[in-house]
Amino acid sequence: MIIQLEKSASVATITEHLKQQGYKATEVTTQHAHYLVAIGKKEFDIRTIGQLPGVRDVHRVSDDYKLVSRKWRVKPTVLDLGDGVTIGGSSLAICAGPCSIESEAQMEKVMDHLVANGVRLMRGGVFKPRSSPYAFRGLGLEGLRDFHRMARARGLKIVTEVMQVSQVEEMHDFVDVFQVGARNTQNFNLLDALGGVDKPVLLKRGISGSIEELLSSAEYVFSGGNEKLILCERGIRTFETASRNTLDLNAVPILKAKSHLPVIVDPSHGIGIREYVPTMALAGVIAGADGIVYETHETPETAASDGAQTLDFDESARLIRNLRRVYQLRSELE
Repeated sequence: MIIQLEKSASVATITEHLKQQGYKATEVTTQHAHYLVAIGKKEFDIRTIGQLPGVRDVHRVSDDYKLVSRKWRVKPTVLDLGDGVTIGGSSLAICAGPCSIESEAQMEKVMDHLVANGVRLMRGGVFKPRSSPYAFRGLGLEGLRDFHRMARARGLKIVTEVMQVSQVEEMHDFVDVFQVGARNTQNFNLLDALGGVDKPVLLKRGISGSIEELLSSAEYVFSGGNEKLILCERGIRTFETASRNTLDLNAVPILKAKSHLPVIVDPSHGIGIREYVPTMALAGVIAGADGIVYETHETPETAASDGAQTLDFDESARLIRNLRRVYQLRSELE
């Protein structure tokens, strides 16, 4: 069960009461609230907990992932990144940019494209996990500082990948959203570290990860103290070889039914073939996604990484217009 506490609550008293009922309680303090997560099997009237001094609310949650479950927080979470930029709620978040940050000239062109099309979130990797040790692996912290400086001048928010615990602190002041890539979704040391920061964390589904495993990864971050989470379906590895991955759009309505967290879709990695990315992005919106993140570059053919799944600026502008039209249609149908 989840017990939400008032500031005046006596944790020791409530924990002792739970212990008498055969429950073990773990205290969780986040940016927004103070909780006890209680684990046990004995059935009892939870109203006896709700009547204790300092208890604001109590909910029975049977899922292994409790804090991210929709069984206790029915209202969807909306993340406010500041300056009018939100993820979740009554607007569609669009995040675009190159796979890798390559140079100031490249960043300037992408940023100009995004600003011209009213996009406020820019993705771009400065630390790149690559399958080959010989592939371009990013510009590192210096590149991130330049990325931050240029983005701030244009009112853009930054989404970029963190790969290890040691990078969290040094990246913190230059990042608006920490992205955890598919290879690190079960890097529990990294998830624990991100639980201690007061910035949103975008969790991508593992390459062979289940929906339950993604939710459990989110639970790690939440239980560490960080409620600012975004779930991302980015395709999984299956037996199919016609596309880079299999974009599991089933996951979108399932995640939104199971969790109160915002859900976004990454069609670039999901299918991995440039000509099909727009179709899958629009399908993601129809499936109920709160946002779309995709890759764009002035000349995808010359991109340092993932050019085969990257849209050029004309394709990107067309997709942005169509995403907004489809989202408006979805809103009218709802």
